Amino acid sequence: MSVLQLEGVTTHYRTLRGWVRAAENVSFEVGKGEALGLVGESGCGKTTVALSILKILPAGAKIRKGRILFDGTDLVPLNDSEMRKVRWKGVSIVFQGAMNAMNPVFKVGDQIIEAIKLHEPDVTKADAYKRTEALLEMVGVDASRVNNYPHEFSGGMRQRALIAMALACNPKLLIADEPGTALDVIVQSQVLQLMKSLKEKLGLSMVMISHDLSIVAEVCEKIAIMYAGSIVEYGDVESVFKEPLHPYTQGLLGAFPSIKGEKKKLISIPGQPPDLLHPPTGCRFHPRCPYAMEVCKKEVPVLQKQGSGEHTVACYLY
Repeated sequence: MSVLQLEGVTTHYRTLRGWVRAAENVSFEVGKGEALGLVGESGCGKTTVALSILKILPAGAKIRKGRILFDGTDLVPLNDSEMRKVRWKGVSIVFQGAMNAMNPVFKVGDQIIEAIKLHEPDVTKADAYKRTEALLEMVGVDASRVNNYPHEFSGGMRQRALIAMALACNPKLLIADEPGTALDVIVQSQVLQLMKSLKEKLGLSMVMISHDLSIVAEVCEKIAIMYAGSIVEYGDVESVFKEPLHPYTQGLLGAFPSIKGEKKKLISIPGQPPDLLHPPTGCRFHPRCPYAMEVCKKEVPVLQKQGSGEHTVACYLY
């Protein structure tokens, strides 16, 4: 049984120059206790997908079509008060950049208590305080730091406190938007280990957004590669890493040095991501693709099953 299922979700931003097509026809699913990695370069629509799931899109953005099924319920037609029951209790998010995600004038503990009290009004303040201490302990922050302000925490501790806040109401699904941003390698590794152990301990389902493929390989079972608002390749981590099919996935993997393998020149993907106000016709990757054919410029490829398991790719090479 899948906890989350996206079916053809299309989200656009309205601007004075027209609609920015940030996410087009995005489909994937996340099972119970499963982690999915959403990978792609900056500006490809990963965060738009996350904000669409929680329906916390900025003004001017609109989910134009598609279904977002959480526990069998379609979230798209729900109004704001109905969505409030889903947020935090059902789906919670760890925002990118923990530095700016907390209010600097309130104590860290009070911000977590507020989240608990808001979604579980029957809980007393004393119980919420105890739960907050336990949550901080669980993410590796000493419970005595509950009365500190955000500026008294280091970057890694703030990221952990944010994860504690996201877990405050025992959600079924956690969305982590680039949890390693602005952290050094050692702290990043600690945060990843924490997320991995929480997933196993609590049976959490997770959507991990990143442009670092190594992070996804560490934590996730499934992977979806996004380019210019569309998913171009989808499957289990092992098959995508061992046999990347889409030229964009091959380019992403080729841009990472191997620790164990022989030294070789890293290959970058030429060109720039497209302008999503006027995306290219056909396959959006064709202007940068070394294998582009005539059909790629005219027709949009659809995800089709290739290889073993659930491995699918949107490419005319196959």
